[in-house]
Amino acid sequence: MPPDPSDPHASSAAPTPKAAPRTSSLFIGSTEKSFQVLQAFNGPQRHMTLADIARAADLDRSATQRVVYTLEQLGYLRRIPESRHYGLTAKVLQLSYNYLRANELIDKASPYLLDISRTLGETTNLHELDGSDIVFVARFHGRHLVNVDFNVGARLPAFFTASGNAILTRFSHEQRVAILERTPLVQITPFTEVDPQRLLARVQTMAEKGYAVMANENVLGDISVAAPITDHRGMAVAAINISVPTTRWTVASVEKELAPHVQVAATSISKAKFATYAG
Repeated sequence: MPPDPSDPHASSAAPTPKAAPRTSSLFIGSTEKSFQVLQAFNGPQRHMTLADIARAADLDRSATQRVVYTLEQLGYLRRIPESRHYGLTAKVLQLSYNYLRANELIDKASPYLLDISRTLGETTNLHELDGSDIVFVARFHGRHLVNVDFNVGARLPAFFTASGNAILTRFSHEQRVAILERTPLVQITPFTEVDPQRLLARVQTMAEKGYAVMANENVLGDISVAAPITDHRGMAVAAINISVPTTRWTVASVEKELAPHVQVAATSISKAKFATYAG
């Protein structure tokens, strides 16, 4: 059943499961294979042989060889000197740069993230939902040294993050369930909650609070508090969060001192987006 448009917690940003379009005459299989090869480098290996790439991309060796050759000629892959290994080139970054440059939300949110980073001295992030994951699209470091770092483009399961849960608070129950069904329920740390019913109940509790706070679920020693950013229709489009270490903060102190900051910032960014669309 589609979400009720009058439901304030329904969001068009939530993906609706669809059948794979591979049977369409418009679908180009070779393009899919090219992206499978590029995505093979998402893992821990920076450089891979043809056999490694074929295994990671789930392609046969012949198809892998043709795609790798093509991508090498186009400048997206390079052969590592004196080896049989391949690696990505800087040209791949152009795709990310074009996305970041065209993302109006980043422009609207960055001043608020920078202000929090400078005022509080803590790391703050902007996350967007992509499928069942949240993606780091902007990050401003605090003045304190952190042991664990994420770069722009990093991904984490939405249900295991404060930002993901903050976004999900604006979704309908059916949309939350659909995303949960596509989430691998595998613990990242010993504290990662993986029980489906508890995950759904937690999102509802956070929706009643107006913000989300989580500790140690995707990084040990980390507490994160987040609030959703909405568009001119009130639909969740992203979340802003503040990430702090457990050596200096507790969940209680984060909720008391930092939660108001992300809520005010998220509301201000949301109004800036609304003003843009309303104009």
